[in-house]
Amino acid sequence: MARAEASFRKEVEALVAQIPRGRVMTYGQIAALCGRPRAARIVGGIAHFGNPDLPWQRVVNKSGGLASGYPGGRRGHKQVLEGESVVISDDYKVAVEDLIWWPPAK
Repeated sequence: MARAEASFRKEVEALVAQIPRGRVMTYGQIAALCGRPRAARIVGGIAHFGNPDLPWQRVVNKSGGLASGYPGGRRGHKQVLEGESVVISDDYKVAVEDLIWWPPAK
């Protein structure tokens, strides 16, 4: 893995580790905050193959949609988020505009 890719992965994982229980971030938001605004799909890949101890359940797509690639599919993603008191709609979406989390400014 190239040094830039490893650095980006570390930034993504560090940011995901900070997402509070009951809140969410989007793949694109994470990519942009880590300096690569067009890398939402790469963030998705990191989520899929990254450190399983991180709260990846708190990452959703830009419209609040849950990930079909999450362990257990969208139902599994839903169960974990509901365990954090996040309301999920019948079409497997969260109210991203209400639950979006932004890290404190540095």
